[in-house]
Amino acid sequence: MSLRFVLDPDLTAELREQIVTLWADATNAGGAVGFVAPVAVADVRPVAEATFTDISAGPDRLLVGYDGERPVAVLVLADNRFHLKAHWCVLKRVMVHPDTQGLGYGSALMREAERLGRTAGWEALHVTVRSGLGLERFYARLGYREVGRLPGALRVAPGDDRDEVLMWLDLTTTGDAPSR
Repeated sequence: MSLRFVLDPDLTAELREQIVTLWADATNAGGAVGFVAPVAVADVRPVAEATFTDISAGPDRLLVGYDGERPVAVLVLADNRFHLKAHWCVLKRVMVHPDTQGLGYGSALMREAERLGRTAGWEALHVTVRSGLGLERFYARLGYREVGRLPGALRVAPGDDRDEVLMWLDLTTTGDAPSR
């Protein structure tokens, strides 16, 4: 695996465009990253730009995984913006490019987020997933556990409501994590 991670890369116009395109490609391949396929780059861009603003202005941070010079894995380490939650972090917009599926990039991205979380002194990481796609199993293999569900919270189409599944990784334990 030739994945190289960069935390807080310079958000150049080129990188922004690459991430927006990755986001649309991931969605159109069935990824659950805030949209439902089919989606155009133009649909993703306003949400992405708001995300980039929160990263550029702080307090959110961007983690990008590169295969060579190409960004193929992305996630946002989102600040909770509330002092009583400063000891843990939310992971948002977790995605890998669909043509890299099956190469272990998603697991590597999440392991890097875990490493960064421990380095930052956070006690836990939190991610929400859309039910019906098997994502709970992916995160469970990485040591996350389901801590709650919001039934029917995500309406992906008329008559197709999905649960929002709350997943939690305790970073204060070390010996009980599953093998990776």
